[in-house]
Amino acid sequence: QVQLVESGGGLVQPGGSLRLSCAASGSIRSLGLMAWYRQAPGKQRELVAHIISGGSTNYADSVKGRFTISRDNAKNTVYLQMNSLKAEDTAVYYCYRNDGAAYWGQGTQVTVSS
Repeated sequence: QVQLVESGGGLVQPGGSLRLSCAASGSIRSLGLMAWYRQAPGKQRELVAHIISGGSTNYADSVKGRFTISRDNAKNTVYLQMNSLKAEDTAVYYCYRNDGAAYWGQGTQVTVSS
């Protein structure tokens, strides 16, 4: 069974940075498509960024130029580097993986506030 464990969330001031990590464990041949979603209170879960096996990436318009998704296949880990954070980035961030089956992490809280 595949598990996704996120880490790296926390409280940061506007303009600050955080790096989220998502480690996949279990029966894994390859990471497949990996993504980060987020859900703010009272809002729907939305895609933040994804990265496919070949390394191609895609970002939500709201985070382009500020966030970077990357992966380390040897460690079965995907990262989300978040810079120039804004209050509107406050949300629970979820790791997602799809290799034909979909998996979600438990989420990690990111709060941007002064």
